[in-house]
Amino acid sequence: MITTVLNGAMFAAMVRGGAANLNRSRAEVNDLNVFPIPDGDTGDNMFMTIDSGAGAVTDDEGSIEEISSVIAKGMLLGARGNSGVILSRIFAGIARGFAGAFTADANKLGEAFESGVREAYNAVSVPVEGTILTVYRDAVTYANSRLDRDSTIDSYFDDLLNELRLSLERTPELLEVLRNAGVVDSGGAGFVYIAEGMKKALCGETAGSDDQYGPSGSDERTDLSLFGENSVLEFGYCTEFLLRLQNSKINVAEFDEKTLIDHLNSIGESVVAFREGSIIKVHVHTMTPGAILNYCQQYGEFLTLKIENMTLQHNGSTVQNRYNAPRSKPHKPYGITAVANGKGIVDTFLSLGVDEVVDGGQSMNPSAEDFIRAFDRINADTILVFPNNGNVILTAKQAAALYEKAEIRVIPSRTVGEGYAAISLLDTSSGDTDAIVSEAEDAISGVVTGSVSRANRDTEMNGISVHSGDYIGFADDVIYSDSTSRREAVTGLADKLKAGKYDILMLICGADADEDEARALYDELVSRYRRTEIIMIDGGQPVFDYMLVLE
Repeated sequence: MITTVLNGAMFAAMVRGGAANLNRSRAEVNDLNVFPIPDGDTGDNMFMTIDSGAGAVTDDEGSIEEISSVIAKGMLLGARGNSGVILSRIFAGIARGFAGAFTADANKLGEAFESGVREAYNAVSVPVEGTILTVYRDAVTYANSRLDRDSTIDSYFDDLLNELRLSLERTPELLEVLRNAGVVDSGGAGFVYIAEGMKKALCGETAGSDDQYGPSGSDERTDLSLFGENSVLEFGYCTEFLLRLQNSKINVAEFDEKTLIDHLNSIGESVVAFREGSIIKVHVHTMTPGAILNYCQQYGEFLTLKIENMTLQHNGSTVQNRYNAPRSKPHKPYGITAVANGKGIVDTFLSLGVDEVVDGGQSMNPSAEDFIRAFDRINADTILVFPNNGNVILTAKQAAALYEKAEIRVIPSRTVGEGYAAISLLDTSSGDTDAIVSEAEDAISGVVTGSVSRANRDTEMNGISVHSGDYIGFADDVIYSDSTSRREAVTGLADKLKAGKYDILMLICGADADEDEARALYDELVSRYRRTEIIMIDGGQPVFDYMLVLE
């Protein structure tokens, strides 16, 4: 069947199809990693982003303007990593292009997709060609050039897909780093899978039972022993639900959801709530979920409901949940949010005065909504954000743009070391936010962070032959050492980075580091660099066996 007009329900089905198709291939997208270590997460980030958009649609009834707007909002909140943020911006632009439209023909679809190009490029301060930006732009330009009075939605997608694939194959010609690694751009590849899934849905294919997707797909069982007969409910309940407003209880058309949301904020914490038609989506932390449910039921009935004991979660995963627990904080002029993962690193940031640590980093980027929830828990006029990862900066900025309850300033720290150096020197007593941010950025500029990880494939970079299984030492995407010995990889990296010229060398040991090896490595570094203060931290971070922070 040829489709000449696209409605809201079909667009939602196509987005779900795109998410399902990417889900089947996201491991392949993850493996398109320029750097030869097991930290690829582009496929995961893009999937979780589009999954957030697909999951936001609770009712397919509505115009293409309404449905695309709901999807875009879900993706903006769920965006993770640079590719995920760009993907969310593409769909935000598409939604803007559908403004005022009940349905769309091929020409209107082309206009909307062109709007997606503009929005995506505007979201990046320095667009890099040879990435998802180029792949999407090339495809839209080509497909739009082929539009005529006989074009259909099907023919448009055929043209789009053909050029998406061709442009993806050209990405190594535009980026030397891709050419040297022998891979195509991972973000562009992820978008190809999404577009293929959208076309399958357009042709009538639906996701089968093996293609179900979503973050709730885990079959992990709850450890009931974590909350026993003598346990104390310390952190309350994470309560989430969809409430369908009912005309039998209220006048749905005239109902002002602000009344409900204001009440939630008065009795709960970490409230995220918004309305989509006659459905209100709610997330709230509370000690008494029954009171919230009873209050909300006066307006409608629940479609879905999930309540989780956060004390139990806390006991099962102290590092992750200790800073996610709701708590009342006194108001202050400045608050600090930092991204980290690994118990030792988290504890270090908390000891420096960080108010909220957002769980994440390499291979597990947080979403914009994760940041927003952290902002909600900080009672401050201005919140300083340290992303501590180059792939998290765009997400932090997106969250900052979406947040309205405080001024959010993102300091572009690209590593844990940069974040540590800036926060340890942070002085907010002047009250001059611009000066505070400038001083933090100056502190970042004087830090060098090196990492050691195991290579997952053979390659040659920067004149160094890397063999799968070896340990490589690198900094700023430059490989400095390669060895079958992890200890030698660390000392080789330290020598190349001229560690002896710095005042402080912080050795952060990862989750896979050996305690005896770490102690011997510390002693060797102390012996080698007598004028440099050596500090060792049991960071517990994944991916990187050791990190060297030089100040």
